[in-house]
Amino acid sequence: MNEQNYYRVSVKGIVIDDDGRILLAREDNDEWEMMGGGLDHGEDPQAGLIREIMEETGLKVTSISDHPLYFLTAPRRNQQSYIANVIYQITLESYDFIPSSECQELRFVSVEEMKTLKLFPNVQELVRILTKPTPNQPL
Repeated sequence: MNEQNYYRVSVKGIVIDDDGRILLAREDNDEWEMMGGGLDHGEDPQAGLIREIMEETGLKVTSISDHPLYFLTAPRRNQQSYIANVIYQITLESYDFIPSSECQELRFVSVEEMKTLKLFPNVQELVRILTKPTPNQPL
């Protein structure tokens, strides 16, 4: 068994506002991350996402897309293992969160602004995906 071939699966939720900005959470280490977390064995991904967001922020998810909006892989912060993110578009009942180590601040940010922030590696990969040329554009 080659442990480099295994990924920790994490479900993430993103809120996209009318201006196309994405809601990110600043953790206590000042890095910005998507809301969500590790999927437990046998857990429904959408139920896991609801649980994780409630645990981290105290916020109630009011809707989740039927299918993931994005799927990405990236090194974890320790750079010795990898994470697979299944990313759903969500809506929240409010943005009045309860601060925790995993959520010190919530902010809507544009892709351009994301490039200036200290991001988790998976969010860096999301930025790369969002700025990748479309199929009709040259690479």
